[in-house]
Amino acid sequence: MSNLSKSPLRVAREALAVATQALPAYAHRFSPKKFTQPQLFACLVLKTFLKTDYRGLAAHLADHSDLRAALGLRAVPHYTTPQKASRRLLRLPVARRLFRTTVRRFLKRRRKVRRAALDSTGLDCGHASRYYIRRRNGARKQWQTVAYSRYAKLEAAFDCRSHLLVGVLVGRGPRVDTDRFVPLLDATLANVRVEAALADAGFDSEPNHRYAREVCGVRSFIPAKIGRPTAKPPRGRYRRLMKRRLNKGYGKYGQRWQAETGFSMFKRRLGAAVNGRSYRSQCRDLLVMAITYNIMLLHVITGFLQSKSRRN
Repeated sequence: MSNLSKSPLRVAREALAVATQALPAYAHRFSPKKFTQPQLFACLVLKTFLKTDYRGLAAHLADHSDLRAALGLRAVPHYTTPQKASRRLLRLPVARRLFRTTVRRFLKRRRKVRRAALDSTGLDCGHASRYYIRRRNGARKQWQTVAYSRYAKLEAAFDCRSHLLVGVLVGRGPRVDTDRFVPLLDATLANVRVEAALADAGFDSEPNHRYAREVCGVRSFIPAKIGRPTAKPPRGRYRRLMKRRLNKGYGKYGQRWQAETGFSMFKRRLGAAVNGRSYRSQCRDLLVMAITYNIMLLHVITGFLQSKSRRN
C-alpha cells in the first residue's frame, strides 16, 4: 500500500508548487495583490488536509509561523478570503487543470498507465453520528436503516501501481453506474493514456466495452453479471468474452481491488464526509479532496526519489 504524507508543512509546500505551475499569480491586473492565487489554493489544500473549517485554517496560520513562511504569507488572510477564493479556484475548468498538474508531476515523463481501476463511492453530507441516525426513529421502536436519500458521490480512476488518482468526477447519488463508465473513462484519458480499464459489475454494459475497446483503444474488463440469472451466455461479443475469461480467474482483473484500497486511504486520511450544504459546495469539497489526496501521495513519492538520488 502506498503511503500518504502526514506533514502539513510539506503538503503546503507541494500544494504551492502545484498551483504555481497551473495558475497565474493573480486573477486580474487590478486585484489587490495581497495574496496570490497559488497561496490561496495552498490554503484550501491545507484546510482539507487538517480537516478543519475556514476559521480553523486562519487560527492554524496565525499560530504557526513555519506554515506562513512555507506559503510566503506576509499576513494571515481573513477566514472569508479563502472561502471566497474557493468559488473561483475550484470551478470545474480550473480544478481540472490543477488535478491534471498533480498527475503529471507524479508521472513525470511517463504518460501511460498499464492498469486503471474505476469505481465510485459515497460520502456523507454532514456529520450526524451513526448512533443518532439509528435512534432518531425510536418512536416506532425500530432501527432506522436508511440514513439519507442523497449523498455526495465521487467517481474515480486509480492507477493500480501507485494508487494515484488519474481521473475523477464529482456529483450526487444515488444513481446507477452503468452510464457513468464513458464519462469517467474520458476524464481519465484526458490526463493519461490507459492500457486496461478494470471496473466492477456496476459498469457492465456492451456499449461500454465497445466504446472503450473500439473507440478509445483501451482493453476493458468488467464482469458480465447484470441481468436475470440464466445459464445462457450473455448477449454481446465482449460480455461473452468477459464471461469466459473472468470466470476463470483472469489475473489482471484481480488488480481492480486497488480501487477499494485507494478509497480506504482517501477516507481514512481526509474523512468520509463533506462540509458543503449546497450541491455546488459539495462538488467543490470533493474536488479539493481529490487534489489534496494526490498532493499527499505526490510528496511522499518525490521525497523518496530525492533521498534515493542523494544516496546515489
